[in-house]
Amino acid sequence: MSAIKTPKEQITYANLLFYGAWSALAIMTVTYLAYVFGILAPHVPMEQVAALWGSPVHVYLEKANVPTGWNWLVLIGKGDFLNFLGVVILAGMTIVCYLTLIPAFLKEKKTIFAVIAILEVLVLSLAASGIVGGGGH
Repeated sequence: MSAIKTPKEQITYANLLFYGAWSALAIMTVTYLAYVFGILAPHVPMEQVAALWGSPVHVYLEKANVPTGWNWLVLIGKGDFLNFLGVVILAGMTIVCYLTLIPAFLKEKKTIFAVIAILEVLVLSLAASGIVGGGGH
């Protein structure tokens, strides 16, 4: 019985996803601690968050003056919005991993897999952009 050999593209993908995910989780931990301990001032004070906690989302967004969609990036320097950075990295890891597969597949002359990876990157990027599906709830 022969051992099954894992393709190097799969190992590269898995390693990137593993280290990227753990890095994103570490970033989320650090940014959350910076928020909780008040190292960075929040955009929405904790008292206001507590007062609006049970409100519908549209009420919270309006009363707290919180931007929707990717407009949160203008508040990246605030403690409560810096937390989003780790989430974005974690969510974007699949795109990063697929991007590394494209040249590997082309080098191995696996054109159909390269095309699938390109399409996957395009679909995920379009979905993340908020252009379709009303991304700014």
